[in-house]
Amino acid sequence: MFKNTAYMKTLILSCDMGGGHNSAAKALAQWGGGNGIECETADTLSFISTDFSRTMSDLYIFTTKSNLIKVIYRTGEIVPRSRRVKSPVYVANKIYCKRLCDHILAGGFTSVICTHVFPAEAMTALRRAGLLPSGLRTVFVQTDYDALTLMKDLEVDSIVIPHPHLIEECVAIGAHRELLYPFGIPVSEECWRHVDRNTAREECTGLFSGNGHIDSSARWYLIMSGSMGFGKTGELIRTILEAEGRGVEILAVCGSNTKLRNRLCKDFGEETNVHPIGFTDRVPLLMDACDVLFTKPGGLSSTEAAAKRIPLIHTAPIPGCETDNARFFHYHGMSYSTTDTAQQVAIARLLCTDKKFRESMTAAQAANTFPDTSEQIFNLLR
Repeated sequence: MFKNTAYMKTLILSCDMGGGHNSAAKALAQWGGGNGIECETADTLSFISTDFSRTMSDLYIFTTKSNLIKVIYRTGEIVPRSRRVKSPVYVANKIYCKRLCDHILAGGFTSVICTHVFPAEAMTALRRAGLLPSGLRTVFVQTDYDALTLMKDLEVDSIVIPHPHLIEECVAIGAHRELLYPFGIPVSEECWRHVDRNTAREECTGLFSGNGHIDSSARWYLIMSGSMGFGKTGELIRTILEAEGRGVEILAVCGSNTKLRNRLCKDFGEETNVHPIGFTDRVPLLMDACDVLFTKPGGLSSTEAAAKRIPLIHTAPIPGCETDNARFFHYHGMSYSTTDTAQQVAIARLLCTDKKFRESMTAAQAANTFPDTSEQIFNLLR
């Protein structure tokens, strides 16, 4: 049990590059605030400027769509493990170190949590320069189920990874074993609270019935394409309609991608059982209400789904870390992963009809997720 016996003030640093890092930061701030810890969250790249952060976010979207993101994140693999030759990512993140350091000193922070590797690299640069105040503790939280190559660069007090089975992989790429803590990925407290399905469906019907009548007695399929709306959502919906007809309700969360939502409204406007939904903060409630979730394998969203114990089908990943996420979940029985939409729908139907299959998947999710992740992370800081 967490006992806050000393004054703590924590700066939680994220990056506006995909919703997962920000969601992890928000979950940590939620837990910390609820346990008497003063927390502040910040977009790290905004220490350069908000325009720069916005530009980098747009660049991230472009690189994911063009498959360049895998190349960028693997640059550390070609850099020798030497203190004289540094990763290009490390060098780039030294740009805003002075402003970040000034903010830490002015704010009187006792600890810093990084939910993205960029601020962790910046904190490493500050530590090497001897600019951090004595006693400041730093933690990097890895939000994907892989061994991030850039991890070997980091000089922080602790590195939190999603699962014990990743320890050896992280050590193999150069991470220090004594810094690794397999505590999981922090998700919001709402993800650990389970609402009765009928109650959740009644509330969802009230919230989302503007997209058309929702039959509470039908199967409900939830489709999520990430905060920026990636994936072949339209193709998946067509495949579901061909296989299931009107025997299923399809709730498609498009995130901040208004173009995707508008396209779905146009393409499926005549289908009364297709419900395109824009950005919403009620995803945990939707998970409680639905029978199966189709989602790209983001580390945070997949962990949220596992916490909710919803049968999970991973669709096409963003190359790189999401490929590793899908592989990890599939191998551990926590999801079924395939890029074939017909197979995705077939497995969804099987999960709805085969009780043993469904229960084995949700049992695997229960065995491989950790409800006390946030508490464990703050214990490291204490």
